[in-house]
Amino acid sequence: MIQLSLAFQTDKPLAEYGPLAALAEAQGFDLVSVYNDLFFQPPWLPLLLIAQHTRRVRLGPAAVNPFTCHPINLAGDLALLDEASGGRAYFGIARGAWLDALGLHPTRPIQAVREAVEIVQALLAGDTSGYSGQVFQLIPGERLRWTMHRPRVPVLLGAWGAQLIRATVDLIDEVKVGGTANPDLMPVMRQRIGRPEVGLAVGAVSVVDEDRSRAQVLARREVALYLPVVAALDPTYTPDPDEMARVQAAVAQGDRETAARAISDDTLRRFAFAGTPEDLVRHIGDLADAGATRVELGTPHGLDEAEAIRLLGQRVVPSFR
Repeated sequence: MIQLSLAFQTDKPLAEYGPLAALAEAQGFDLVSVYNDLFFQPPWLPLLLIAQHTRRVRLGPAAVNPFTCHPINLAGDLALLDEASGGRAYFGIARGAWLDALGLHPTRPIQAVREAVEIVQALLAGDTSGYSGQVFQLIPGERLRWTMHRPRVPVLLGAWGAQLIRATVDLIDEVKVGGTANPDLMPVMRQRIGRPEVGLAVGAVSVVDEDRSRAQVLARREVALYLPVVAALDPTYTPDPDEMARVQAAVAQGDRETAARAISDDTLRRFAFAGTPEDLVRHIGDLADAGATRVELGTPHGLDEAEAIRLLGQRVVPSFR
């Protein structure tokens, strides 16, 4: 049966993360993720609060990168989260986005991601043999100087591209394709992964409401910001050049309303979950049938986030239990 998770953007007052995650757990979700988008709050403190307010759900960042934070710091933060949650943490890692805004232009990003995963797992396992990579090094004899809760945590790779997946697939437990809700993409991603034991998660903007039109209006506004980027990554989608041009032009001018109105119904369904609870049940079911093993419903969830989580728990989650 497909797993269901929620993802939160890190733009909230700290006091909100714990209660929202506790609500998600009470509504039957399997996992809670926290984004690590550049210029938003770092994920670790929100995740710590989530760990303290929950008992069952798995949790982790979706996803960190090895360029704005060294693997030894990633390992330390992850180890503390795993301890705080009683062994429920996962390690989400990706190449990262918008790094050029920091003047960062990694020359070997795929190699860096692989090495970061290897170093993090070695540190969690207490391996003191050292590490000599092309990007990262760790001298022999060094380790994290406290007791780890687990010697290994599950690894999630955030990726669309075949090269990064192929270079790390022997180290990971799951691939997450962020920014898509397109069932047609699932066979392509399954082929790129190539290993049936590796999970396939998809996540995108999600808005649920009893009023389909109201949900779609909000979803269009949220999708407009990243649509031109992710649309180009999907080999099963042929964008309308005029539609994309109008979206890009409006976003560049800061006019999200005009950008939202330019997005067609077909495009919206491929890159967001938006509609009534029954609409989302059908959409998630299509993704499960196409090969996804987990669907992550991303922010903002609804016009009122807490009410939307309750609606999802009452009318969507039971269909997959």
